[in-house]
Amino acid sequence: MIDHFGINCSDFDASTAFYDAVLGVLGQTRIMDFGVAIGYGSDDHPQFWISRWPGAEPNREMHVAFAAPDADMVKAFYDKAIEMGAESLHAPRLWPEYHPGYFGAFVRDPDGNNIEAVCHSAPPA
Repeated sequence: MIDHFGINCSDFDASTAFYDAVLGVLGQTRIMDFGVAIGYGSDDHPQFWISRWPGAEPNREMHVAFAAPDADMVKAFYDKAIEMGAESLHAPRLWPEYHPGYFGAFVRDPDGNNIEAVCHSAPPA
């Protein structure tokens, strides 16, 4: 059900050192590092992300990505979320910067969380 999730960190350097160490003990490593966001996991699949939060106050927004079987289901998720009044963050599309076949859509839920539906096997555009 859950493909991956992420949290925002007010002290990104401290959080990076912390998660490098504690997740390393569990056999998890950095899979992707974009400078402002780091994805940890195994088998080339980042399942837990930390992101830099530049604001002065703590940010409690969370990111959760739900697994979808295909791109059509990602689109259906997005359409239903918009119908329910969700704010669109990113319409459904391929995200080749993550990996080939990554197809996702992002919305903001009623509490302000960043919610995504994703499949990993979409055909090229």
